[in-house]
Amino acid sequence: MKRIAIFASGSGSNAENIINHFSDNEQVSVELILTNNPTAGVIERGNRLNVPTLIFNKKLFTKSDKIVELLKKQEIDWVILAGFLWLVPENLIQAFPNRIINVHPALLPKYGGKGMWGHHVHEAVVANKEKESGITIHYVNEKYDEGKVIFQAKCEISDIDSPENVASKIHDLEFLYFPKVIENEVLKS
Repeated sequence: MKRIAIFASGSGSNAENIINHFSDNEQVSVELILTNNPTAGVIERGNRLNVPTLIFNKKLFTKSDKIVELLKKQEIDWVILAGFLWLVPENLIQAFPNRIINVHPALLPKYGGKGMWGHHVHEAVVANKEKESGITIHYVNEKYDEGKVIFQAKCEISDIDSPENVASKIHDLEFLYFPKVIENEVLKS
């Protein structure tokens, strides 16, 4: 059994989708949710779905080995970032080499890097009159959105699309592809 921990900072809709995807899977299970946001919606989702949730602060995450130690103690095999906004520290990357996966709401390398998340990405896509956008699922390294690309999916953007329309299209792609790509990568290992 491959054991997953999900890191999330927000509402947790992607986390819930991933948990539901693996709920009847005999080879992969979601064991833990970790969040840096004590008011994040992912906490309620974790409680409702019976997945233990841990809230942590920046010092614990970046200046100690406590998170790595917890993941090892819980026998976590893979770390999934589902709307997690902090840069992953080097000790966590070293503890899980090529076993941390993120989804980004754009076609990297466009619209990546610090500060490019959620609505910031969609507003930039619309402002630049892009004809397409999409998602990038990638391995995480020590820099924002620069890890090796695993998968990309595209959607068309029209001249009348608002950032909210783009967000909806991107969310649909995340829901459709993210759990499947995670499953594929985890089962290959």
